[in-house]
Amino acid sequence: MMALRRSADRGYADHGWLKSFHSFSFADYLDPAHMGFGNLRVINEDRVAPGRGFGTHSHRDMEIVSYVLDGELAHKDSMGNGNDRVSDRGNDRASDRGNDRGSGSAPVASGVIRPGDVQRMSAGTGVQHSEFNHAVDRSTHFLQIWILPDSQGIAPGYEQKHFDAQSKRGKLVRVAAADGRDGAVTIHADAAIHAGLFHGDEAAELALDPKRLAYVHVARGEIEANGQHLRAGDALQLRAESRLTLARGNNAEVLVFDLAP
Repeated sequence: MMALRRSADRGYADHGWLKSFHSFSFADYLDPAHMGFGNLRVINEDRVAPGRGFGTHSHRDMEIVSYVLDGELAHKDSMGNGNDRVSDRGNDRASDRGNDRGSGSAPVASGVIRPGDVQRMSAGTGVQHSEFNHAVDRSTHFLQIWILPDSQGIAPGYEQKHFDAQSKRGKLVRVAAADGRDGAVTIHADAAIHAGLFHGDEAAELALDPKRLAYVHVARGEIEANGQHLRAGDALQLRAESRLTLARGNNAEVLVFDLAP
């Protein structure tokens, strides 16, 4: 069973410095029919104006994943991660942090998130953080994703890795998972996130467990998912399906979520 939700049907907030589309109920946007999907609670598509950002604020008991599409986002938190400046990519990359187990993935020093980076912050018992776009002439476009954790009250944690474009070209790469396999960042939730880039004849299939849920979010471009034509911001919810097929992409960037029912 499939359900399609178009980009224009999402919630929207314009704060001047921040323009945000909400796939699920968030802040002042409340829609009882869209409170989440399985343990996926939030997908916010945010555009942050140059020189602006989110001041220090608190979270708890949530797995928060940030996925930058364009620009840069500087992160700083109460766990000691991050900094207040944007530095060169070379200086920002860790030389020996964690295990680089997946083709195309690499550990990255915490602080600045750029396209290809996946950041996971486990809020757990409580964490404070800020996110800022220090560029003077470029907006930051990113997805903020919240997933409900398996248990509450865990110790806060942070992880950041880079997945280069070539590793995602014409395929779905696991970028977040409960066990961190294949070089993914580790989330404390019964869920996984795959990312892929598709154009022209590039296509991919993903086997699904019919007892679980799957959610397809098109971050940019357009593509066909199980025969449904999706454009940027569109989503496809799948229940009791055994396979996902992605094809006929046009500069598409796609996130696929494997979720607990």
